[in-house]
Amino acid sequence: MTVASPARILLIIGGGIAAYKSLELIRLIRKAGLEVRVVLTKAAQAFVTPLSAGSLSGDKVYTDLFDLTDEAEMGHISLSRQAELVVVAPATAALMAKLAAGLSDDLASTLLLATDKPVLMAPAMNVRMWHQAATQRNLDTLRRDGVLFVGPDEGEMACGEYGLGRMGEPEAILAAIQTALKPKAQPLKGRHVLITAGPTFEPLDPVRGITNRSSGKQGYAIAEAAVRAGARVTLVSGPVTLPTPAGVERIDVETAQQMYEAVHAALPADVFIGVAAVGDWRAREIARDKQKKGEDGELTLTLVKNPDILASVGKHESLRPQLVIGFAAETRNVEVYGRTKLRTKGADVIMANDVSKDVFERDTTNMILIDDTGPTAAKLLTKREAAEDLIRYIGNRMQ
Repeated sequence: MTVASPARILLIIGGGIAAYKSLELIRLIRKAGLEVRVVLTKAAQAFVTPLSAGSLSGDKVYTDLFDLTDEAEMGHISLSRQAELVVVAPATAALMAKLAAGLSDDLASTLLLATDKPVLMAPAMNVRMWHQAATQRNLDTLRRDGVLFVGPDEGEMACGEYGLGRMGEPEAILAAIQTALKPKAQPLKGRHVLITAGPTFEPLDPVRGITNRSSGKQGYAIAEAAVRAGARVTLVSGPVTLPTPAGVERIDVETAQQMYEAVHAALPADVFIGVAAVGDWRAREIARDKQKKGEDGELTLTLVKNPDILASVGKHESLRPQLVIGFAAETRNVEVYGRTKLRTKGADVIMANDVSKDVFERDTTNMILIDDTGPTAAKLLTKREAAEDLIRYIGNRMQ
């Protein structure tokens, strides 16, 4: 009988006081029956020596991109791909920024850019650095690219400040490593998921139009989660500035009528998720030229109803998906209006969201899931967490 060889971890240790914890992490990885190969950045060597890391790992420690012997024997490409998982602990703001921007100017950043294996980062930095807008942008980019994260924790810093930024404890990082190495469940493998996202824009003239404040973030987060669950995803998107999630087929539209047509052209699908904030009305006539204020400064518009995309899918006679999910953004009576929408639109699920407060540009949402069993309790979640929750729910329903 062939005995499976232990999984190999490539551990990149970044520069920072938290690097001392990585020595304990190496010990725990070995104790768990895994192999570990270590890369030290130049800054990390101010805190951890190659000798100490090599003694604990039982393998050579790598530090230099331009070591010709190593390049001849292995090369940075091979080194980056001979592991099942690449772990960065501590992941400094600089290492996160380099990977987010696709930069490679040393061994660690080159390995990260060259690897085709999953990457798990354990951030560690000053609380102000963690909350800096640039760091949070890089975090969002890396998450969209599929990078996994563990921590950071909240606590006292070496600098004396208190807050988020402490590297997770070695035991927590090991648990995240073991989770990352497990085969990923793909409950939606082979399923086609059709999603709408963002606002619509209804022109009044060549310059002006009617739109809304939807950012598209929730729909895009759901598309990413559906891809991770193994689905083939078609995303019909109104005008937003978000990048297309990896593995997603994106169809850009502007008006509600265009979105309606794109959705029906993309059917059949196993699941339809109508996240887009579709405009209810459009101008009966679009002016050919920019409309002037006039002497009285008033403008009278005649509006007509737009097509009801959710109801058209939920009540489709021949191409209705197995599961139809709609979103309801309400400023009052959230649960009542959500129940009404569930009944009148032919949907199986309504995700009702209270938007009475300024929520459109935030990364959190207060969502209630309403189906034929009743509503769930409202939970304040990040949009990414809400997306993961919904995809888990869909996976369970589709079994």
